[in-house]
Amino acid sequence: MARLFAFLRAINVGGHTVTMAKLKTIFEDIGLDDVETFIASGNVIFTSTSRTLSALERKIEGGLQQSLGYEVKTFIRSAPELVAVAGYQPFPESRIRSAGAFCVGFLAQPLDAGAQRALLGLKSELDDFNAHGREVYWLCKKRQHESKFSNVRFEKATGAKVTFRNASTVAKLAAKAGAPA
Repeated sequence: MARLFAFLRAINVGGHTVTMAKLKTIFEDIGLDDVETFIASGNVIFTSTSRTLSALERKIEGGLQQSLGYEVKTFIRSAPELVAVAGYQPFPESRIRSAGAFCVGFLAQPLDAGAQRALLGLKSELDDFNAHGREVYWLCKKRQHESKFSNVRFEKATGAKVTFRNASTVAKLAAKAGAPA
């Protein structure tokens, strides 16, 4: 059994509110074990014997669609993958410390060359980006709400679905995965 981490996109949007207890039940109902939610923003930890994460993502998306009545894109990372994501240094530490926000975006697959160019086209005086594997790292000099960058702008520019989490949340989840705190 592998310990896995699901990052859900747009679980509580558009007037929808899903309690973490309901989310836990949905995951259990589709056959996942040791289900635990982490803060009320669509982070779910669980175990599974599935060897194909993309098939498991589709299974979870189908269960969420059936239960909730709307699409919830799901991005799964294994414990070792999440530890690597949290440990990756896309920007100098001094820039990260002085930033207003530092977030990690989870993707289904790495951005192709055209999507990477489009991402770099979103760079501004406030916002900087680094694509690495199936993640995008976003550094905002000020607070997120002061930026013109958003999931919608990212998805429109790159054609890829994404869900962003604060890097401190990713680090806390990586600690649960076995990374040193």
